[in-house]
Amino acid sequence: MRVALDTNVLAYAEGVNGSGRKKATLDLLAKLPDESTFIPVQVLGELFQVLVAKAGRTREKAYLAVLSWQDAFPLVETSPSVLLAAIGLAKDHELRIWDAILLAGAAEAGCRVLLSEDLQAGFTWNGVTVVNPYAEKKRDLLASFFEG
Repeated sequence: MRVALDTNVLAYAEGVNGSGRKKATLDLLAKLPDESTFIPVQVLGELFQVLVAKAGRTREKAYLAVLSWQDAFPLVETSPSVLLAAIGLAKDHELRIWDAILLAGAAEAGCRVLLSEDLQAGFTWNGVTVVNPYAEKKRDLLASFFEG
């Protein structure tokens, strides 16, 4: 099963919002197979901004973190087909365009799960289900992934 990561997952792994969330996220990422876990390109741009604006990192350190994540997992590009699908998704479901791009990119990459704390958990579109990895009760889809 393929999984896509939202910005908040990477930000927590970088230590944004404390060591407790960082540890939980690193534990989660260690369970995900590298070849089946994807990062939408947009997430790297958002991560850079979060690390500079919220975490107070220098642009150089934020840049190096982004490069590290780029090397950690395959990337999902924001292609014209992803953008057009996202615009339709934003229109039909009243999502913010940036969230819709993440979801459309995950679908394009064949992901079944988008791990995100920010999007509505349980929302499913084009075969991709949003799962909040920090919720007390994980969705069955994510739990079965870890068990299998």
